[in-house]
Amino acid sequence: MIHALPYWRLSGFYFFYFALLGATAPFLALYFDHLGFSPARIGELVAIPMLMRCLAPNLWGWLGDHTGQRLLIVRLGALCTLVCFAGIFISHSYAWLALIMAAHAFFWHAVLPQFEVITLAHLREQAARYSQIRLWGSIGFIVAVVGLGRLFEWLSLDAYPWALVLIMAGIVAGSFWVPNAQPLLRPGSAEQGGFLRQLRRPGILAFYASVGLMQLSNGPYYTFLTLHLEALGYSRGVIGMLWALGVVAEILLFLIMARLLERYSLRAVLLASFLITAVRWLLLGNLADQLAILLLAQCMHAATFGAFHAASIHFIQRSFEGGQQGQGQALYATLAGIGGALGALYAGYSWSSLGPAWTFALASLAALAAAVIIALRLPPERPLTSASTS
Repeated sequence: MIHALPYWRLSGFYFFYFALLGATAPFLALYFDHLGFSPARIGELVAIPMLMRCLAPNLWGWLGDHTGQRLLIVRLGALCTLVCFAGIFISHSYAWLALIMAAHAFFWHAVLPQFEVITLAHLREQAARYSQIRLWGSIGFIVAVVGLGRLFEWLSLDAYPWALVLIMAGIVAGSFWVPNAQPLLRPGSAEQGGFLRQLRRPGILAFYASVGLMQLSNGPYYTFLTLHLEALGYSRGVIGMLWALGVVAEILLFLIMARLLERYSLRAVLLASFLITAVRWLLLGNLADQLAILLLAQCMHAATFGAFHAASIHFIQRSFEGGQQGQGQALYATLAGIGGALGALYAGYSWSSLGPAWTFALASLAALAAAVIIALRLPPERPLTSASTS
């Protein structure tokens, strides 16, 4: 039962980890804009941490699966993230900031894939209840985005790096509070084929391709939404609340996710997520000046991130054995990083030349392409049950 789990320890870590995302996704581009960088340079700086997801998760995932020391990797990764990022106080030159973005992200992206394996190892046969723990990450995101949005209405953005350092310290503390757990191995299972052989099973590569496209489509949202809304006349406090609204919708989705996965297949959930995402980007690119439409688009975050992420985590757990789950989660992070980096880069270059409407339209096409891949290449399967998640 859920009360037998280290619920608050796991939830506390997610709270601080995603509070950092809540502090970076809406405000990092705004901070670089505050420092005087152009949209193209901002896109490049935002893309660098995402590019690190192309390398770091696979390295750390392989190390975690082969040593079993996943919690040690999480703790070292959290500590090194903090130490590397603290270098931002030394200089604000483009080259130095690019180095800081690369160095801290190399360790930051080591953390979450390994922690997801530890969480699912604690849950064991209760894997469908993952969302009830993960929702605390969404709450952390809300606290950060709303709090910092209000803070920066009366404080200079010069305080921004200090806020990130405090959140990173919380991640370090949370990592040392979490107990370890190892995933169970199922005898006679697909692990005998090895990780690369597992990737050639029907639908696996299609899933990972859709992950990359989904994150590519998120590029304009995570890089320029705050600047986009500021240009439309919204205050930073209101923008923070709008970011938070999307995550509130995500939390509500997490609360019912276990029941959705018992009723609908992972394929159906992923397909719906991609289609809703495609519509969302069109609304943000063309009608964000209308508050009612903007509120609706932010509520769609329940599908854009919540349903997509939860279904993806379960897909990976179902598709790979315990000794391969670290690499499976790492590849998920890698494809997300590649897609996110390309999304940030193309958004940075197209924002000034094509404008927000066309930039978000390209994002919509990427999400639609992911939907087509899932519809055509991912085999149908049964909804999750207690038996299928054991």
